[in-house]
Amino acid sequence: MFTTGRIIFASFFIICFVALMIYSYKKDANNNQKHYQNAALYVAIGILTVIGLLFLSKFLLKG
Repeated sequence: MFTTGRIIFASFFIICFVALMIYSYKKDANNNQKHYQNAALYVAIGILTVIGLLFLSKFLLKG
């Protein structure tokens, strides 16, 4: 199922992807703090709102 070449490629891809993600995060960390204050709070509120709307729609459509 997994050949040696596929395992090597997947390992190389994961290592490079993680390294580039860390590099990008460190590069943009200062800008993110300056421009996106309280962004995690807004995302959490949005996710909870969507989940609440899904439960509400399930409740309303069931009855």
